[in-house]
Amino acid sequence: MNRPLSFFLFIIAAVAVIALMHRALWGWLVRDTKLPARAHRIGTLTFIGLALLAPVGWGVLLLVRTRPAQLFTVGIFTWLALALVLFSVLVVLRVPPSVVARVKQFDPARRLFLSRAAAGTATLVTAGAGVSGVKSATDAPIINEVPVRLARLPKALSGFTIAQISDLHVGPTIREREVLRVVDAINALKPDLVAITGDLVDGSVEQLGFATQHLGNLKARFGTYFVTGNHEYYSGVDDWKTELTRLGITVLGNSRVSIGDAASFDLAGVDDYAGAGGPAGTNASSDLGTAVEGRDPERALVLLAHQPRRDFVASAVKAQVDLQLSGHTHGGQLMPFNLVVGAMFPYLAGLYAVDATQVFVSRGTGYWGPPLRIGYPPEISKLVLTT
Repeated sequence: MNRPLSFFLFIIAAVAVIALMHRALWGWLVRDTKLPARAHRIGTLTFIGLALLAPVGWGVLLLVRTRPAQLFTVGIFTWLALALVLFSVLVVLRVPPSVVARVKQFDPARRLFLSRAAAGTATLVTAGAGVSGVKSATDAPIINEVPVRLARLPKALSGFTIAQISDLHVGPTIREREVLRVVDAINALKPDLVAITGDLVDGSVEQLGFATQHLGNLKARFGTYFVTGNHEYYSGVDDWKTELTRLGITVLGNSRVSIGDAASFDLAGVDDYAGAGGPAGTNASSDLGTAVEGRDPERALVLLAHQPRRDFVASAVKAQVDLQLSGHTHGGQLMPFNLVVGAMFPYLAGLYAVDATQVFVSRGTGYWGPPLRIGYPPEISKLVLTT
């Protein structure tokens, strides 16, 4: 699999940050709490081992596609997520008291008490957040009903419903049971149309076809439509396009269809903006211009595009898109990682108005990496279009 240099630079930077985070955690939880000699040695070796697991996990993720290997990386990423939460809580608990302690020159005994109190409190908070996060990630997605007014929508179609799922990430931990649950939930909504906005899978058709076959049972008056996310490009994008087509799902690759009968609107979709190019890559096959070429500008236009990148949204505005449906961000998936994702994607989750274009970003229907969602539960979006 060819990846640009920027991707590997990103991995190197991430591993360096992870190493520094583990160094800080060791200092706060082992060194500053003055553990007995044996516990100190165990704690030190534990944090060294956990820090070394990060590059191992990335290597396994990139090179090995078996389910046991993927489950191994899920375990590593779960620890990294919890470590980030633990680090963040400790920053809040440690920094202000440390400043006060220096100003007032606390004695060593009082400093030790504060260090141990912060370590114990942070550990308990992180454990609680972890349990709550696993429950949130693995529970049934909530139904998020979103009214959207489209000025160019025909009055006869006012009340038209779109059920959107995104970022389900069927793979090592999200399997057949979760797909069946999503299909049942969508069918219960009786939508007019189903939109799947990418990152459906993390694995090949051979590995996951037994689970995704149930998507062929989705029921909607005007059908089910799919656009690729970046993870489809890691999983055999052409095979998945063929498989979803076989299931009766329309794959929109830089193309457009008319939705409706006598009254109708345009539905367009583009291949993922980045494809397999990594964080800074671009996909040459993603072409919004082709998707909207020759359209009647008087007709309402809904666009399916996996990533809500600022520059791509600007292109959608220029193309006079009425509504763009996206995913990719997971809403940040867990605090405080949402701050990093929000810095990269200003359209993080929910409905945004950008000039005459509206952009709805799903929090995602599954999760990626750790089975954790802290503050941002999974969702199935029910968009109700009105005039």
